[in-house]
Amino acid sequence: MRKAVIDENKKCPNCHRIDGQAKNGRNRSGTQQIICRHCKKTYTLEPKRHAYDEETRKLALKIYYAGTSGRGVGKILGMSKANVYNWIKKPQD
Repeated sequence: MRKAVIDENKKCPNCHRIDGQAKNGRNRSGTQQIICRHCKKTYTLEPKRHAYDEETRKLALKIYYAGTSGRGVGKILGMSKANVYNWIKKPQD
């Protein structure tokens, strides 16, 4: 019989307990899910980020303002043209 290994990374975001955490399959992107046996909360240890970094965003805006269309920027950088248009509409910080 295996011993339960307590992993410090497996901490429930709801009840903040470390013990009683168990694997619960994978989500749609293939990342391991964990379930807390105390509060029944399901969470992901290391969720994948679906955001582009700030450098990519600045590069896309630079290419767009240099005269390339939003669709062209999307093709050059391999992203959706909607991302480029949303960044253009968003006020600059």
